[in-house]
Amino acid sequence: MCGGLPTLSMVGLPEMAVKESKDRVRGALLNGRFNFPDGRITINLAPADLPKDGGRFDLPIALGILGASGQITAQALGNYEFVGELALSGELRAVNGVLPIALAARDAGRELILPRENADEAALVSDLIVRPASHIMEVCEHLNGSSLLDAHPRKEQGPVKLGYPDLAEVRGQEHAKRALEIAAAGSHSLLLIGPPGTGKSMLANRLPGLLPPLSEAQAMETAAIRSVCGHEGFDPACWLERPFRAPHHTASGVALVGGGSNPRPGEISMAHFGILFLDELPEFDRKVLEVLREPLESGQIHISRAARHARFPARFQLVAAMNPCPCGYLGDSGGRCRCTANQIARYRGRISGPLLDRIDMHVEVPRLDVGRLGGPVPSEAEGTAEVRQRVMAAHARQQARAGKPNNVLTPTEIDRDCALDPASLRLMEQALSRLALSARAYHRILKVARTIADLRGVESIDRVHLSEAIGYRRLDRGAAAS
Repeated sequence: MCGGLPTLSMVGLPEMAVKESKDRVRGALLNGRFNFPDGRITINLAPADLPKDGGRFDLPIALGILGASGQITAQALGNYEFVGELALSGELRAVNGVLPIALAARDAGRELILPRENADEAALVSDLIVRPASHIMEVCEHLNGSSLLDAHPRKEQGPVKLGYPDLAEVRGQEHAKRALEIAAAGSHSLLLIGPPGTGKSMLANRLPGLLPPLSEAQAMETAAIRSVCGHEGFDPACWLERPFRAPHHTASGVALVGGGSNPRPGEISMAHFGILFLDELPEFDRKVLEVLREPLESGQIHISRAARHARFPARFQLVAAMNPCPCGYLGDSGGRCRCTANQIARYRGRISGPLLDRIDMHVEVPRLDVGRLGGPVPSEAEGTAEVRQRVMAAHARQQARAGKPNNVLTPTEIDRDCALDPASLRLMEQALSRLALSARAYHRILKVARTIADLRGVESIDRVHLSEAIGYRRLDRGAAAS
């Protein structure tokens, strides 16, 4: 604050919602019976080169004005971080992105004062004192010491009750279920190929229930991303659930990978440590699909714009589904398919070879006989709970051996953990020759074989494990085109 004509200006690249905060702040202070200072007020939003957006700056701006004008105790401000949007009445409104703010406040050793609606989300962060408020008057009374805000209790996390659908509900498709179990055990990417209505989407929706639980650090990463995005709302009660994202095939490249003038995470980052399900894979724009190639390898997204660069985490598990031809009935016993060879080639050509090469497993999901669809669920059908136990045991072996799932093993780790005996090596050489596999496909087969061996609880890969892994490279065998 300084002398001069009465005005309030902001510097530091404020966007429109931030610029409008001066009117919200003025209204909130006057309605709270504070004096709005007469004079020149400059709000410096540092750092100067980082664009600022949203209404979360309202509360700190208002408190800064009150502290500078001596209407509240300014010395107390240094012990807290503040966030919240102000209504004209002075009430505090919820904002997005509270979880990363809470993490930063904890790291800075400060308490966090925020709107009451955001308290449960901020309280997920351990070793942080969260003090929720409903009105700016409550915050000022706390800072002046006349009426202290109560600390919000952190809810102790009890047993996680996951509401995932049961794998036993999928009739038949034992081969696809086995592939789903292997994909879950090693975090492998999976492509399901089959006619409409054979259970591809049902299988994909049951994959999250087979996966091991998230660690607290992993859950905090995924929750922070959802908190920043905010457009779908963030439920603190579900923060330990693995994400399952299923964007429509009309999604753009920006929607999938993120971006915009002020880069935001996309569907790939929203699926961090979870599942990205792309149904009707060839119906996606080919340019959109090509953006998957980098994150499938690196586990992160780099976005470059003229003014800004951003990097978002993207350690997701890709599950995709597609029909064998444009009409979907290629190979159907009823002879309904009338697609020509050129039509089928164009349809599959929408998915590039490099992208298919990066998908670990290609699995056929054939049509079932009508007799297998009706009646009660067979008693011998395995449910999610039984398969999940085997998956978790295999995951534990991988963590003890390499500290990571098999899908992200480096070439050096593959040489160490996926060594082949002479008989298996000869089989692999034959597969490389006959299928014309790339070096990337060779490594991915070895990693899938390593996961199969882990599921069986053995230390070394043998011909049985390797043969099954090679069998999951369906499109490399060319069988889908026959």
